Amino acid sequence: MDSPYLGEIRSIAFGFAPKGWALCNGQLLAVNQNQALFSLLGTTYGGNGQTTFALPNLQGRVPVGTGQLPGGTTYTLGMMAGTESVSLQQGQLPPHTHAVTGTLQAGSGADDSSPV
Repeated sequence: MDSPYLGEIRSIAFGFAPKGWALCNGQLLAVNQNQALFSLLGTTYGGNGQTTFALPNLQGRVPVGTGQLPGGTTYTLGMMAGTESVSLQQGQLPPHTHAVTGTLQAGSGADDSSPV
């Protein structure tokens, strides 16, 4: 992988980490074996900060930038938010209509229904 930055996160289309990379699955790493990466991440994603630190855990999640949109939630580095599924209620959906075009035909028997 071309000249990655230390601590960079990349999306990949296969189920394993390339050589020299690690999956963002929340795993703990040893501080003494990864001092440069620890100096960037610290304990933002977990670990005790003495012997271990954690990588981000993006399992079932999507990364979101830090900051706040006007009137929105403030997202900080390392914060986990959201849920894996949401049930929308009718009041949360905007009103809308669908145009239907067709030709009106007379019924031909006791059952005058037609599929739409």
